[in-house]
Amino acid sequence: MNKPLTGALLSLLLLGAAVGPAVAAPTTTTTPTAPEATAVAVDFAGTVALSNCSGSVVRAPGSQPNDLALVLSNGHCLESGFPAAGEVVKDRPSSRSFSLLNSAGSKVGTLRASKIAYATMTDTDISIYQLTRTYAQIQSQYGITALTLDGARPAQGSAIKVVSGYWKRIYGCNVDGFTYRLKEGDWTWKDSVRYTSACNTIGGTSGSPVVDTATGKVVAVNNTGNEDGARCTVNNPCEVDQNGNVTVRQGINYAQQTYIVVPCIAPGNKIDLNRPGCVLPKP
Repeated sequence: MNKPLTGALLSLLLLGAAVGPAVAAPTTTTTPTAPEATAVAVDFAGTVALSNCSGSVVRAPGSQPNDLALVLSNGHCLESGFPAAGEVVKDRPSSRSFSLLNSAGSKVGTLRASKIAYATMTDTDISIYQLTRTYAQIQSQYGITALTLDGARPAQGSAIKVVSGYWKRIYGCNVDGFTYRLKEGDWTWKDSVRYTSACNTIGGTSGSPVVDTATGKVVAVNNTGNEDGARCTVNNPCEVDQNGNVTVRQGINYAQQTYIVVPCIAPGNKIDLNRPGCVLPKP
């Protein structure tokens, strides 16, 4: 996984100790990519920094201004630790705080959760927090608009940006393809997005929104990469095809598609796992 950074690890990183993956200073940078037809400027507005990961304030296509806002991150970024394989968290109280960023990557305020609306590391790796404030309140106080979840599956070859609120860094690359199954330790994820090599994400980028540069919509959430070339171990996911063949791609990173979340968001921003078209795992 693009593992979350613990407080102790972060302190060592800031002191320059050689632990964990090498990381750049947390300044705003963009990994160069080949020229692309960018229809929408992608910046940090609406992204958040967690204590150990990245995330974003998101809305479904049908979300309303007075709905309580949602924050999207990874299941492995939960404050309670990694959910076990097969575990689903639903409507668990939480008071977790998030640093809200503006377009330049500066903190403009603190948002707080009221609950973990949904989280799992089974089939996908997502967490969805419900906040104590509505989209309208966030817009009025901070001038920040939530990112919209795309209800459509991303296309192979499409240009994307991975926006890390934790490191205030934006990675640019393309969707290289999709994996039938992505296995890492005890967890298995379905139909994961594989990046081209330019998105060399690191620890702390977990939970970053993956934004399609043609639409400005969120199509995935960044979650892992193969660090050492090992096979199917923690921090070294492997790809498994329909016939059980295993492929290891050292240095390549992955994300979990988010179009599957959209059918599960009912009016009022409620996560309803029984809605038509919702395939997220149930408790």
